[in-house]
Amino acid sequence: MERILVVDDEMGARTLLGIMLGHAGFTVVTAKDANEALSMLEQPDRPDLIILDVMMPGMDGIELCRTIRRRPGLATLPILILSARTNLEDIGRGLEAGANDYLPKPVLNHDLKAKVRALIDMSLAVGDQ
Repeated sequence: MERILVVDDEMGARTLLGIMLGHAGFTVVTAKDANEALSMLEQPDRPDLIILDVMMPGMDGIELCRTIRRRPGLATLPILILSARTNLEDIGRGLEAGANDYLPKPVLNHDLKAKVRALIDMSLAVGDQ
């Protein structure tokens, strides 16, 4: 079962995403900020995908994405940004930082599940080459 790390400073968002993805068969772990997420990524049981919020106190999701991409062994880990910030500039910043995709909040359940599944499948296919 694939593990997904959800990083969002809002407990309600973490809970809702956990329920949505849990019902889809994923194992969900959560972090309330960038520091907690980075600590979790140092553990041996790394996630198969990360979902990041942009607007978080301290290090925001864009900078966290850049930081993850610079870490050895994490450069190809799929990252999905899920944010209420949906203007083209914010989306461009997220993708330039290394995110694989960007979805707007609020997100529909089937859109989230489809995007997560596609990113994980793509990652697995690339890993098999």
